Amino acid sequence: MVTAISSQSELPKKIVDEVSGWLTVYEDGSVDRTWTGPPQALPLMEPVTPYSTPQEGITLHDLPGNPNLPLYLPEVPSGHLLPVFLHFQGGGFCISHHSWLMYHQFYARLARTVQAAVVSVELPLAPEHRLPAAVDAGVAALHRLRTVARSPADDSASQILSDKVDFSRVFLIGDSSGGNLVHVVAAKALEETDEFWAPVELAGGIPLHPGFVRSTRSKSELELKADSVFFTLDMLDKFLALGLPLGATKDHPYTCPMGEMAPPLEKVRLPPFLVGVAELDLIRDTNLEYCEAMKKAGKEVEVVISRGVSHSFYLNKFAVDMDPTTGERTQELIITIKNFVELH
Repeated sequence: MVTAISSQSELPKKIVDEVSGWLTVYEDGSVDRTWTGPPQALPLMEPVTPYSTPQEGITLHDLPGNPNLPLYLPEVPSGHLLPVFLHFQGGGFCISHHSWLMYHQFYARLARTVQAAVVSVELPLAPEHRLPAAVDAGVAALHRLRTVARSPADDSASQILSDKVDFSRVFLIGDSSGGNLVHVVAAKALEETDEFWAPVELAGGIPLHPGFVRSTRSKSELELKADSVFFTLDMLDKFLALGLPLGATKDHPYTCPMGEMAPPLEKVRLPPFLVGVAELDLIRDTNLEYCEAMKKAGKEVEVVISRGVSHSFYLNKFAVDMDPTTGERTQELIITIKNFVELH
């Protein structure tokens, strides 16, 4: 067992788990998320603060409440109602924040291109808050949208949202583990009737490179090589061990909704889905297995496979700006999402 020194008390603190570069868990339950990996990656984790003066056609607002809901809002003519993306960031349920530049650069662009409002959800992080805490936050965000739609005076967010968005066109979207939340939150929400949620309607779900896995390694996990500090098999294993309910394995329905432990997909009510898969993603094969299971269960599923790129490639602003392949695949992904939204 490794011993560290606390800068506050100067008393030894015993390390009980580490995820290289990302996270250290101590015996007393405290967690340190100070980035210790390559310093070149730090700019992608810089928070972007809200701004009311448009930047490239977008304003960024903070809607404090339960949960907090940051909002990307494109400039649109008066009276034009925008579809809504409800966004869940990735990070293996354990790290990252929706305010980071990596998310801002993509979701501001998505809001501008699709002409949609993007509402991010303040997610609780494991291991302090294991699943289903993040699921509950996602469902709570839907409840808050319903409150704004039904009773604007009861929520300060209505001053910005009520006359700008179409609550009947809400799309859940998530990156990596946030893609897991797209499936789980949609399924949980649609256990209720449409009347329960009205006028809010789930028009679609968009899991991008979701963290769907099994306890046994897939062929792509065994054969593909990690090409980024942002996603390795060690990270995958350790984050899920810290994020899933105590005692759960990767075969849990949160991470394997197509598996034997999950409710039969035929019996799960879901909206139309667009699933993003990356050709060089370590978990490509289980992503594709999920898509096939959804189709076999009779669900409406569109799959977009991004060739020559890996897990969450579109969040790496450096690669998006400087690597032609990453830039092209990011643009293709955004246009595919735009077309999906226009169809639903």
